[in-house]
Amino acid sequence: MSAAAPLSALSLVLADDHAIVRMGFRLLLEGVGARVLAEADSGEAAQQRMQELDPDVLVMDLSMPGCGGLAALERILARKPGQKVLIASAHADAITAERALKAGAAGYLCKRSPPDELLKAVGLVAAGQRYIDPEIAAALRRADRPEHPAEALTDKEFSVFLQLAQGRSVAEVAETFHLSPNTVGTHLYHIKQKLGVQNMAELAMAAVRSGLIEV
Repeated sequence: MSAAAPLSALSLVLADDHAIVRMGFRLLLEGVGARVLAEADSGEAAQQRMQELDPDVLVMDLSMPGCGGLAALERILARKPGQKVLIASAHADAITAERALKAGAAGYLCKRSPPDELLKAVGLVAAGQRYIDPEIAAALRRADRPEHPAEALTDKEFSVFLQLAQGRSVAEVAETFHLSPNTVGTHLYHIKQKLGVQNMAELAMAAVRSGLIEV
């Protein structure tokens, strides 16, 4: 196994909708010599910064305005399949981590991890290794972990589900994902059927109970 990349040689972009989180990450990373080229506060802004700057590593949240981190991840990797993306998220559930890793993220870090874990994760991802937060890794290894209701959703349905659960309208989601409202409505119908919910309030509560969105 190769060693972690020297942080002093790395260039990064930070994407998170909380300015205080970006500042904390920047101080940690620049404190060991890494160069933060830019920051972004939405999925669309992250895509734009990546296209403009092409850093070694993108550190990105999942819950952001606009298309969010998961859709941004898919679009960034569609443009440049080898791009190294470390997801730093408040979501500590295995299903969200699995979705992000399946979509091509090189690593998944829980925000409640110690600061040194961020530095370790960035170094490993930059060196071409996969990083999974120890807490998440333990959950992924559990053969008896309880089935998550969202596991029944397709990848597109899961992305739409996250957006709708955060209070966005069908029209807004359609615009974000470049889909027709009818297509999003069809996804919503299937999501309701699979999750056993009747309306948007129950859909949002299902996401909260599952730890997929913060309240």
